[in-house]
Amino acid sequence: MQPPHDMHGIPAGCPAHGNTPMYGPQFAADPEATYTYLRSLGPSAPVDVAPSVQVELVTSYDAALYILQNPASFVRDSRRWNALNEGRVPADSPAVPMMGYRPNALFSDGAAHARLRQAVVDSLATIDELQLRRKVQQSADYLISQFSSEPFGQAELMASYAMPLPLLVFSDLFGCPPELGDRVIAGISGIFQGAAGADEVLGTALSELIALKHRQPGDDLTTKLMQHPARLTDEEVLHQLVTLLSGGTAPLAAAVATSAALYLGEDAQAALPVEDAIAQTLWNFAPIANYAGHYPVHDVQLGARVLKAGDPVLISFAAANTDPKLAQHREQLSAKAHLAFGAGPHACPAKDPAFMIAVSAVESLLTGLPDLEMRVPFKDLQWGEGPWSRSLASLPVRFTPRAATPAPSESARPAAGQQTATAAPHAVHAQQHAPQPAAQPRGMFSRFRAWLGGE
Repeated sequence: MQPPHDMHGIPAGCPAHGNTPMYGPQFAADPEATYTYLRSLGPSAPVDVAPSVQVELVTSYDAALYILQNPASFVRDSRRWNALNEGRVPADSPAVPMMGYRPNALFSDGAAHARLRQAVVDSLATIDELQLRRKVQQSADYLISQFSSEPFGQAELMASYAMPLPLLVFSDLFGCPPELGDRVIAGISGIFQGAAGADEVLGTALSELIALKHRQPGDDLTTKLMQHPARLTDEEVLHQLVTLLSGGTAPLAAAVATSAALYLGEDAQAALPVEDAIAQTLWNFAPIANYAGHYPVHDVQLGARVLKAGDPVLISFAAANTDPKLAQHREQLSAKAHLAFGAGPHACPAKDPAFMIAVSAVESLLTGLPDLEMRVPFKDLQWGEGPWSRSLASLPVRFTPRAATPAPSESARPAAGQQTATAAPHAVHAQQHAPQPAAQPRGMFSRFRAWLGGE
């Protein structure tokens, strides 16, 4: 089988060219062609996830499951990463923030992992499902209100809806006040966009959030993590929050947008349930496409290749889920047998609330804009170019414009005689802070809280 060609016509993966690149427009345009080629090399193959960053990528469903469920031979602690330790990975590589060690459950093993994961699991278990649905509905209503009154009835849903919705929901769940919520959103968005300094912005904002919760504990996930019997340090709490935010926002945004596109696409089945559209997304467009770094503790034979101790092995959830060997068994497999949420001891602890958020977000969108339709066919949609996620770059839609939506309730608004936050949040902010000559413009979370009447 011939390898896919890069944009200059050079075969990716040939000896003169190096490993198969998992980034850039050629990969984004047709990742399945890359996975098909890699499968021809065996259950795993060497690839580059960034310039000068080589990993072994597992594309076989059976091999992926074997590694995910075998923590005795494959650990998650990336301090074992040979190339990084030996200075062969550029310090400014976009792979480092994604693969580099953090003291959290994602990069821990054994007893340390069990302790940290239990704190996360127990904290997530306190989420009230009805309250979470309400948060999603409020966030959806607000975002729809911001673009649905556009006179031409057109919007780009990735930027206007799918990306900001989980950020609003999570900022609320973690108990962020408006200004800190804005910075958390800026930081986490920047990390996935490769923005310089985004990691520092997020870290500083979360440090301030933790300090705030020491002074003013609340009924939120940050406080619950801090008060858990596992007695996490502030640093551990911070990095658990980073994991929950990064693992819960961008992948959720991808799932919401792709599921909506599948639902609205020209090949969609009549009356397709939203749950089925999301299940199709998780099977065929795994939001976390290539990730879950593992490090063999000893050399492991996998097919014809030897996985060297300390060299990173990544799981291609996208390729594993679409493994042709599964085709004849897919109908017999459980609907949840996909690997989109991982498997084994590091399986996503928030898969149930994540699925519920995605369903509620798509249903809210379709209910709020019942004549919504895509402006381009599904096959012509553009996808992001990074290796980590399978996410639409844009989702252009059209709809019948509607009148601007007011705030949810009169009781949530300021008293009579005061300027309401729903009319013009930027103007309200300027009026409230008139004595300050250089008031800073508010971010998305601040505007959302103002719309709710929370300021």
